[in-house]
Amino acid sequence: MTEEKYLVTEEGLADLKTELDTLIHVTREEVKEELKQARAQGDLSENADYDAARDRQAHVEARIKELEHMIANAEIIKDSRSDKYVRVGSTVEIEDLELHEVHTYTIVGTIEADPLNGKLSNVTPLAEAILDQKVGSTVTVNVDEPYDVKIISVK
Repeated sequence: MTEEKYLVTEEGLADLKTELDTLIHVTREEVKEELKQARAQGDLSENADYDAARDRQAHVEARIKELEHMIANAEIIKDSRSDKYVRVGSTVEIEDLELHEVHTYTIVGTIEADPLNGKLSNVTPLAEAILDQKVGSTVTVNVDEPYDVKIISVK
């Protein structure tokens, strides 16, 4: 069985490593202290603080495992700025031909996706439609109500 690869920029990988380090060295210690304080209150069977601390501990440990898995299976996105085609890692300016609106997106892997900040996952219908296309191409985005976009620039 092959492991899933997570496409990520070098910056995104650094962010994942920073989050992991913080969880291991800061948050875990905070949770240990919360558990210690909750235990000091006595009867654990009806102790809401203890239950909350255990719940937080479970979430923290799950996120640590998830981050370790993502980092171990990360594949760095190659710099594609010199490429004339849209690739994962490209910053693309597109025009919605129906609405006559221009938008700029950076195509990233799923773990870095943040559409409100212009980072579009490579598995979204829009990204799939424009990947491997070049400047000047017009493509149809296949969604419930298909629409056409024109690629204005690729950086």
